[in-house]
Amino acid sequence: MTLNVALLGGGSWGTTVASLVARNNPTTLWARSPVTVDEINNEHSNSKYLPDAKLSPKLVANSDLKATVSSADVLIVAVPSHGFRDILQQVAPYLRTWVPVISLTKGLEKYTNKRMTEIIADELPGHPFGVLSGPNLAAEIMAGQAAATVLAMDDETIVRELQSLFSNGVFRVYSNNDVAGCELGGVLKNVIAIAVGIGDGLGAGDNTRAALITRGLSEVTRLGVALGGRPETFAGLAGMGDMIATCTSNKSRNRSVGFALGQGKDIQTIIDEMVMVAEGVKSVGAVLELARAVDVAMPITQFVYNVVVDGGSAKEAFRNIIRTEAGAEWEPG
Repeated sequence: MTLNVALLGGGSWGTTVASLVARNNPTTLWARSPVTVDEINNEHSNSKYLPDAKLSPKLVANSDLKATVSSADVLIVAVPSHGFRDILQQVAPYLRTWVPVISLTKGLEKYTNKRMTEIIADELPGHPFGVLSGPNLAAEIMAGQAAATVLAMDDETIVRELQSLFSNGVFRVYSNNDVAGCELGGVLKNVIAIAVGIGDGLGAGDNTRAALITRGLSEVTRLGVALGGRPETFAGLAGMGDMIATCTSNKSRNRSVGFALGQGKDIQTIIDEMVMVAEGVKSVGAVLELARAVDVAMPITQFVYNVVVDGGSAKEAFRNIIRTEAGAEWEPG
């Protein structure tokens, strides 16, 4: 079946997914910038976010939101978390009923602490929704390197139909019906990646990195399960897989933020120098609020909050976290 696909967001991951999907189905990418739209249409590139990458020549870009979404059979949303609700409110009058809406955004909404699929349910009631999440670094996928991801939706019939929409060559797409777990895995690992990056910036070794990732996955799983996710999801692609990629790759924005903090830069300077959004910076406060609401201890997340939000010394905070007294392995700490 041929589906008309609309994708909102011209950043690195949105552009990458749009290029992949365009090989299988007619796809229009909406971007705010007329410069980006012209470059995608005429040069088949998006040099601001994906230097040297060539996009599918079938991909079409448009800055007209109504024209982009009004004929869509599937809507994919890749805008940052702080603009997610606003863009859905704008498209609501133009989107046909029952069109599935898939989120690519790994963040939480400020003030409400809601996941992106919860915002979809708020603003587009009646539309099937889901999330695409996994260890997916845009630059590697655009370079043709093998990767795998998870498409999570409640409706198993729809998710099976949409798997082929995203699958392409060495980009493998698995299905899952644990929407909350897959979405939370993508959100929470960003905070742990900042912690790992701080350690790397301070010169910590491989053993320390492995310990932080493992203990980070433990606290992510505790919170994710408390918020409705399934334990096995956090051992899969949207959990451990995404955690490993984000915590260890030099291409990871969140790890890069942590690395710069570890080297002594202040958070505002780091943010000002970035082209793309590091969702972990925006999400860490919301994650702690969610953890407190369900009484889940998250010491690594608290450590990141102390540095990113409270402006504490990265070196001192890191020293404190690695000196935390150890109890049983499956307990917090």
